[in-house]
Amino acid sequence: MQAKHQVTAVIEREGDGYVALSPELDIASQGETIQEARENLLEALTLFFETASEEEVAERLRTEVYITRMEVEVG
Repeated sequence: MQAKHQVTAVIEREGDGYVALSPELDIASQGETIQEARENLLEALTLFFETASEEEVAERLRTEVYITRMEVEVG
């Protein structure tokens, strides 16, 4: 039976490409486009879940991750 995990992907431009990060597991990947970075992150996450022990998944998986925007006043 296949398990499904909901994770967050944060994708940002870095130089000429994009970096994709899953903060729940601290796993990252990159690509030349947003879609490529997303697909590469999905591949890295799939590989992690296929090869990691249940203990490693439990140790690394953060269950509460919040993404928000903040305004910072300077000066």
